[in-house]
Amino acid sequence: MNLHRVVALLNPPQSPFELACAAEVFGTVPQGVPVRYSFRTCTEHPGRLPTTIGFEMLIDAGLAALREADTVVVPGWQPPGAPAPPAVIDALRAAHRRGARIVAICTGAFVLAQAGLLDGRRATTHWRGTAQLAATYPDVRVDPDVLFVDHGDVATSAGTGAGIDLCLHLVRSDHGAAYAAQIARNMVLPPHREGSQLQYAAEPVTARAADDSLAPLLDWATSRLHTRLTLGSLADHAGLSGRTLARRFSDQLGTSPGQWLLARRIEAARVLLEQTDLPVEAIATRVGLASAVNLRRRFRGHLGTTPGAYRRAFGEA
Repeated sequence: MNLHRVVALLNPPQSPFELACAAEVFGTVPQGVPVRYSFRTCTEHPGRLPTTIGFEMLIDAGLAALREADTVVVPGWQPPGAPAPPAVIDALRAAHRRGARIVAICTGAFVLAQAGLLDGRRATTHWRGTAQLAATYPDVRVDPDVLFVDHGDVATSAGTGAGIDLCLHLVRSDHGAAYAAQIARNMVLPPHREGSQLQYAAEPVTARAADDSLAPLLDWATSRLHTRLTLGSLADHAGLSGRTLARRFSDQLGTSPGQWLLARRIEAARVLLEQTDLPVEAIATRVGLASAVNLRRRFRGHLGTTPGAYRRAFGEA
């Protein structure tokens, strides 16, 4: 298998965290996991490149590296909204024209907008910069609430950890849920967050007590996807009212119990489609979606494809 070439386009001063989001997902191969990606960095002027936290990086590749990239990642841009050099804009446009996927993490969205790659499209960035992005680039439909937006050829993410969410989402799109889960497990990450979740949870009035965490309930529900789980059964297990549980889901996860549960069931179905030859009807029963008809409907609504097409694309057989 030819490796998918990922190139991160850096700019001084570079934020190490946004770069590390892409490097850890695409550039670190856990033991026993097949290698699917190659990862390298480039910048307009190779050499010493300052970072936002005081040290320098030595970057040996220039913009010519983008000519060979299958995916170009812009891991933040400092200061947000600062004009990108014309050579950088031209290189991004050329990469996009020849079919490379262009990905912005956090404030990297400003560079994609400057290049015109987001015109007429929905996009996001760190919540502190969404108003600036919308005002500066009125042709971009800025969504301030979501974790990431993926159009296939162009993708943007919110700030900090949402960059990891986007990178793992791209791995799932490229190689399936099971492979992405191996990468996430190596990073000691919980089950993935959907792009439509809120960028940040509501700030509680008082500090959240340890026993307010939803983690035990989420683990319990994930191990029982084959059973009939409702808001009432989840609330009963947590010892809460349905209204209180829904509020905690909104505060801690930025989603509702029903939406979270459906996402987990779809994720479990993806893994079974990839790793087994079970009939769709049997998979639907195992993940708690009752019937093949319901699984197909939910699968198409969630992923825009059918279980059969997904299995043909990602099935290990």
